[in-house]
Parts: sequence; C-alpha cells; structure tokens
Amino acid sequence: MSAQSNRSKADQDPSTWMPPFDGDRCEYITDWITVKVRWQLAIDSSEEAALAENAAPCPNAPVTVTLAR
Repeated sequence: MSAQSNRSKADQDPSTWMPPFDGDRCEYITDWITVKVRWQLAIDSSEEAALAENAAPCPNAPVTVTLAR
C-alpha cells in the first residue's frame, strides 16, 4: 500500500474503504480479519458485509492467528 493510499484510508474500516487496486484487496482483508481475531475485537454488520463481498474473489488460503495474551 502506498503512502498516498494509506492517507486516503485514514481510520476507515472496510465498509467505507478498500485498497484501490484489486490485487491488494485479498491481503488487506486477510490482515484485517487476522487483527480482529488476534485481539478479539468486535466487527459490525456493515464491516462484515463489506469483507464478505470483497473476499468473494480471493483464493481460499489458510490464515494462522496467534491470540494475544
């Protein structure tokens, strides 16, 4: 992700921002979900819907998460 893209994202979640390049979306979604699971953070319905919709074209890749202590 470029610095300009990161600035445009600011503090938005996936329901209001996705990386502009399709090739970056799968990694962004995977990273977002990994952080949510690791830190046991809540996810709202709009965020969940956006993640599901944008993850549809992503390959099924295993995600390993180590829970924070």
